[in-house]
Amino acid sequence: MKFIHTADWHLGKIVHGVHMTDDQRHALLQFIEIIEEEKPDAVVIAGDLYDRSVPPTEAVELLDEILYTINVKMKIPIVAISGNHDSAERLSFGSSWYRHSQLYIHGKLTKTCEPVHIKGVNFYCVPYAEPGTVRHVFEDESIHSHQEAMRRITGAIEEKLNPNEPNVLVGHAFVLGGKTSDSERVLSVGGSGCVTADLFDAFDYTALGHLHSPDAIRHPKVYYSGSLLKYSFSEAKQNKSLSIVEMREDGNFEIRYRSLTPKYDMREISGTMEELLDVTFYQNQKVDDYFKITLNDEGSLIDPINRLRQVYPNVLHLERKWDLTDLRRKKSYSSVKDERKSEIDLFETFYQEMTDREFDSQKQELMVSVIEAVKKEEALK
Repeated sequence: MKFIHTADWHLGKIVHGVHMTDDQRHALLQFIEIIEEEKPDAVVIAGDLYDRSVPPTEAVELLDEILYTINVKMKIPIVAISGNHDSAERLSFGSSWYRHSQLYIHGKLTKTCEPVHIKGVNFYCVPYAEPGTVRHVFEDESIHSHQEAMRRITGAIEEKLNPNEPNVLVGHAFVLGGKTSDSERVLSVGGSGCVTADLFDAFDYTALGHLHSPDAIRHPKVYYSGSLLKYSFSEAKQNKSLSIVEMREDGNFEIRYRSLTPKYDMREISGTMEELLDVTFYQNQKVDDYFKITLNDEGSLIDPINRLRQVYPNVLHLERKWDLTDLRRKKSYSSVKDERKSEIDLFETFYQEMTDREFDSQKQELMVSVIEAVKKEEALK
């Protein structure tokens, strides 16, 4: 059977003050087109359908529209779980009657994890749950970390698992060694939010959500689909896609990817103001993408953000190269205490530590005159 693995839609997301709903609709309509072409036996959504527990109205309407199109109009089963951004209770609403049309939404964790059977494949749904919730559900006071919680859940599933049938786990977790990005919410501090990949050894394929890159981890049976769109500039170089999984009766599978083209890409560029506003630089660029721009100019600039937005209307973040370098220098700067050095030597050391720029002869002459003037003034007192 064939299923599509996706996750981390984050409907209702706001990035640098921009509501992403239109961008998400654009991507999800492509998703519908891919479903029409691929004709999968199921669609798997591994958590974080929404970006927050109380999503905005337009996000709820968009999810309703897309799920209705896939499940009712196209008659394709959907297997979905809640992620750490979702409200388990809200996603669970209506699930008891949704399953009659093969819309299987698992919002809350239950002690008995019965699989969803589709075309000979067993899908075990493990919605995101904090260790305290798992401790309560399983009445096991020894559970204090995500690792212990996931071990308890997968252990309970393994007791009833039929190894002679293909078994897929659908989960939302941070697997140890996975690559993170800035838009993912930390599950817990100090590394206790991680789980190890060996907990999923009993399953033929583990469909995960949470980490936003499809390349977040390299494992023969554990996969992230990645997020629907780029949600931070740390994801600018990622290629967003859907995972097409073709599962055979023996549990072996083949996986390939279908790319999604964003309405506006998220990109990083750098240069001086003059370079970035030069028509020869931007004439071959998609200037309405979302940009993070790093300016390399020294000295003050008048209203740089609005000047840049005349060409790049969707500049979301602007920073100065030297400001960043200076800030790093200031944080690591330690005062120089060496009586054998002259005032000008001490200032040169200070200048280089603070700015990382050359202390040339012109600057040296200027400072010598300043120092001499100060000395003369002091002598007159």
